[in-house]
Amino acid sequence: MSSSRDGVNMDAGAKSPASDRFEEDVLALMPALRRYSRSLVRSDPDGEDLLQDCVEKVLARRAQWRGVNLRAWAFTIMTNLSRNRHRHTALHPQVELDDNLGLQAETQESDPLERSRLERALNGLSAENRSVLMLVVIEGYRYQDVADMLAIPIGTVMSRLSRARHQLAEAMKDDNVISMRRPK
Repeated sequence: MSSSRDGVNMDAGAKSPASDRFEEDVLALMPALRRYSRSLVRSDPDGEDLLQDCVEKVLARRAQWRGVNLRAWAFTIMTNLSRNRHRHTALHPQVELDDNLGLQAETQESDPLERSRLERALNGLSAENRSVLMLVVIEGYRYQDVADMLAIPIGTVMSRLSRARHQLAEAMKDDNVISMRRPK
């Protein structure tokens, strides 16, 4: 047993309040990390795997965190994990088996056609442009924060964001549905 400064005995395995707070902060980041992971890998199951790997790495390396910006640190770890996976997949391609056997889960979406169009448009973006778009537009990071996370110049962030927005607008415009109104 060790004793703290106030004389209270603490077990060697006991968690400090700071470590509890760290874990709570990581839990609070989960929705944002989940959205970002899915946007990086374009797949819900792969996104969940990336999220799990990221959280595992964040928790295992908490001693390396400098206490400045946990959110940016976690997003940087996820970005690097995704890049490493992409490199590994490029070097070692795998054939995926379709395990759902054509069964569709029932989903209740407000407009499945619109969601499908948006998903196709987002998946059509390059990984670099998509990650910048997600970090700036969805997660609300400033350009400089994104530049720091991705280790690229701020000008590159701005040009990738501009390209992503333009490509997304073009993709959504090309798929417009024709109105079924009667001519007068």
